[in-house]
Amino acid sequence: MSLDVHIAPRFRSQIDGGWVRRVAETALGAEGVSSPVELSLVIADEGTVRELNRDYRGRDEPTDVLAFPLGEGGGEFVGPPDGALHLGEVIVSFPQAARQARERGQPAWRELALLIVHGVLHLLGYDHDEPGPGAQMSARQEAILGQVEAWGR
Repeated sequence: MSLDVHIAPRFRSQIDGGWVRRVAETALGAEGVSSPVELSLVIADEGTVRELNRDYRGRDEPTDVLAFPLGEGGGEFVGPPDGALHLGEVIVSFPQAARQARERGQPAWRELALLIVHGVLHLLGYDHDEPGPGAQMSARQEAILGQVEAWGR
């Protein structure tokens, strides 16, 4: 499994890259995804995430997590011959995660885990724009978070 974790330098003292990787692996495993898989996780500042939200989604506003599936945009995606499932990239705004955690009265690590899981589920095809699929995504997200909470931070 190739999980690249990139944490903005100013957050490296607060976030354990191994823990971030383990959260993503838990989400992938819960969804039955096994090796080989390639995924990039980025923990970024609010300005970076806002800029990406503006440039790629047309929304000039802060957001908590963005997911960029590889091969999105229509047409058949032909994978490389390495046999790996190339999922894409999840980008989380750590300041937004911390703010949301305070608003919800929960630890920042739980909110960060929720956003990582949420992004990974989007890469796997889950969506929450419609009530039925949204409820399914929410249920999967909570079940996976339960696994993460069992081993904690």
